[in-house]
Amino acid sequence: MPSEPVLPRWLPRLLALVAIGLVPWTLWLTFSLPSRHITEDYDLAWVGFDIALAVAFGATAWATLRYSRWLVPLAAVTGTMLVCDAWFDIVTASGGSDRLEAIVEAAFAELPLAALCGYIVYDVARFRTTVERLRGPSTAARRAALRALAEDERR
Repeated sequence: MPSEPVLPRWLPRLLALVAIGLVPWTLWLTFSLPSRHITEDYDLAWVGFDIALAVAFGATAWATLRYSRWLVPLAAVTGTMLVCDAWFDIVTASGGSDRLEAIVEAAFAELPLAALCGYIVYDVARFRTTVERLRGPSTAARRAALRALAEDERR
């Protein structure tokens, strides 16, 4: 059984310090950023993000097929990106039908896919068993096929 990696003792302290530091930073942004901002590269930001999301999906699919040890981290990245995509789609929508479309897309595509990725991260062994069950014939079907082959050989 592989041993757990030894992490530096300072790492949890650093992460906690960053989490604490983000509180005043977020408060400052809350009161200093404008509610409306126009940017020249809005399209580039979204296209770049969607390309990265496609790469994450592809890598997660590859890891699933190969039973790679990278499956859990890749599924975590993909799921996180999907939640971020849903959030930013909704909050940057111009309102009305655009916002409704973003909410529907989040509810029926992005968030269910993120939940699937979360399921992989939570219980990769059960996920792999489920994939195997869906991939191939059941144990009973294999036994029936072997019995049929054995009967054909006897004749």
